[in-house]
Amino acid sequence: MQRIIKSCLLLVALMLPAATFAQLSSNPDKFLGNITTSGNVDAGGGVPAYYKLWNQITCENESKWGSVEGTRGNFNWGCDRAFNYANQHGFTYKFHALVWGAQYPNWLPNLSPKERFAAITNWFDKVKEKYNTLPLIDVVNEAVGNHQDGNPMIKESLGGGGKTGFDWLIKAFDMAHQRWPDAILIYNDYNSIRWNVNEYITLVQTLRDAGAPIDAYGNQSHELSDISTTELSNVLKRQQDAFKMPMFITELDIDIANDNQQKTQLEKILPIMWEAPYCAGVTLWGYVYGRTWVSNSGLYKNGAERPAMTWLKEYMASDAAKNAVSPLPGMKKEASVYIRPASLKVVKGDVLPIKVNASLATKTIEKVELYVEDDLVATMTEAPYLAEYEVPTSISGGWKTTKAVVTATDGSTYERYGRINIVAGITKHVPYGEVPEIPGTFKIDEYDKGVSGVAYNNATRNVTTTTKTDQWMDYTVDVKEDGLYSFDATVASSKADGRFHLAEYGLDSLSYLTEFVEVPKTGGNSQWKTMHGQLVTKLTAGRHVLTLLVDQGGFCIKDITLTRFEEGDGSCMVKSFNGVYGVGDNVPISAVATSKTSTVSEVRFYADNLLIGTATESPYECVFTPSEKRTYSITAIAVNAEGKQKISKPRNLVISSDTPLDIQTVVSDETHTPSYNLMGMPVDDSYHGIVIKNGKKYIRK
Repeated sequence: MQRIIKSCLLLVALMLPAATFAQLSSNPDKFLGNITTSGNVDAGGGVPAYYKLWNQITCENESKWGSVEGTRGNFNWGCDRAFNYANQHGFTYKFHALVWGAQYPNWLPNLSPKERFAAITNWFDKVKEKYNTLPLIDVVNEAVGNHQDGNPMIKESLGGGGKTGFDWLIKAFDMAHQRWPDAILIYNDYNSIRWNVNEYITLVQTLRDAGAPIDAYGNQSHELSDISTTELSNVLKRQQDAFKMPMFITELDIDIANDNQQKTQLEKILPIMWEAPYCAGVTLWGYVYGRTWVSNSGLYKNGAERPAMTWLKEYMASDAAKNAVSPLPGMKKEASVYIRPASLKVVKGDVLPIKVNASLATKTIEKVELYVEDDLVATMTEAPYLAEYEVPTSISGGWKTTKAVVTATDGSTYERYGRINIVAGITKHVPYGEVPEIPGTFKIDEYDKGVSGVAYNNATRNVTTTTKTDQWMDYTVDVKEDGLYSFDATVASSKADGRFHLAEYGLDSLSYLTEFVEVPKTGGNSQWKTMHGQLVTKLTAGRHVLTLLVDQGGFCIKDITLTRFEEGDGSCMVKSFNGVYGVGDNVPISAVATSKTSTVSEVRFYADNLLIGTATESPYECVFTPSEKRTYSITAIAVNAEGKQKISKPRNLVISSDTPLDIQTVVSDETHTPSYNLMGMPVDDSYHGIVIKNGKKYIRK
């Protein structure tokens, strides 16, 4: 009987609506939130429980990458406390901050750009694995200029400036949207209201205009302890006029020790923020005096309310606060609408593809209309919502406003704004000549015709001219078959710090086709060698515009050949290296290769991805002459008669001397057996190493 009663009580409890508490904000459409206190949710010390005051929570530090993965591969999810608390009490949790040029793991700077990108990708994946659904995310934090010392490193790690100047940030938002399509994705920055307004507007506008899935902008609001109401109102209006998207006040604090002065300042500025119809919520950055990153910002001191807190409770109970309009009714994102042009820049008379990426959470789309200025370009009733804008030759140059209007079947509408830039010039963006077919080769000096900033940047058609950092060129190609491709690039370089990547500025996302490819030394800028690599993204059949982006210049590149990659069913292994070698030695390289269903037609050998030899018969061997005292990564690729490839694991070859280690003595195995230590080296100090060749031991002295 007791079990039945308990079951009935549980059923009744489940049928009841979620409990509501007397939080400060009773506005159903915008929250008043706060942060954790020293890693805890409830502050203690006589301060009311968190859920009695606030209806949104952000972790002050616990969700930052440096806090979570301080030791590589070990994840400390201290943010679970806030996440679970928010779910328990039925209010909103915001993840802060996925990408930030501060408080990243201290092991990150020790990695190469390619390795850092992989680490950032893994970080995103681990957060997704941990939190499959997130309502709010600060995707990028404080990326304006040098707000953080680590910004140049993070920028480099995510692909640099690229075509837009902000590719790295667009990539971060694309990565976040791919994992959390229903989350409200926010760009958040410091000093965005007072000191860096222009830079902030340029950054956020560019993200929006390029079609990045940014849903809102965040003003941290740490710097407002002496701002006037006129200045605040003017700047907020200027931002909104530029962005026309939801705003969050994300980190508001009033750092004033005098109680009455703090109250007066909060009383002046909070209503301006809260009652703005484009404000979706306000998060105060701490509420206990002495327990935040600034000295005097708390609203409770010694367990008692400061006057600013008393006023805040009164204001939130007012009709003005309760009825303030929000751009996100119910604190939810109903519409995801992003205008993605094929390029931010276009010349008169050209045709610009534009896609409206649109979806509704609970409703059905009836139509999508696309405008440029006041002209209706297209009305689309079925996805994909793709239009082509033929730029009038009579149009004036400069930035032009785009607008997408999404109409649901219930008559409700949702708008998204953007811009495109009409640039001077009469040469349309067209292929250089006959469009190269893929599989096949495109020549680096035959990049697309057009004007600078549209088809190329800082480029030359002379392949012997060294590349420049931030240079890029477009290449129109025809891909004949879907699939994954490998590439062989003809490069020349006198140094080893060059770097590039291939990308495609798609109408859905910015796709990196390769890793960040590091160009090794080849012996000089006129010493051409073939460099091998793999595309990391599949190509679909059809017309593509590939972009070569130079991340770090100083090398030369002649052409790139793309070959369809299919993995073979056999094996390929580079054999161990016997002996110790110096610069200039002829090092024998050999591999074992097999194919289960075919025959091995050739084995290609690579040192740091540069081709050093090809063998067509077994035993598969080549000779490598190192030019530097360092460690080389040696790999081999076995190609069978069907063209399928099997790639070996890399094997390190250590070059230990700056000069060749000449062979001084040849001793037959039958007549001489030197003594060796546990490291495999001869005991006799006069010996520098051993090479075994043709059954004999060559003793180096």
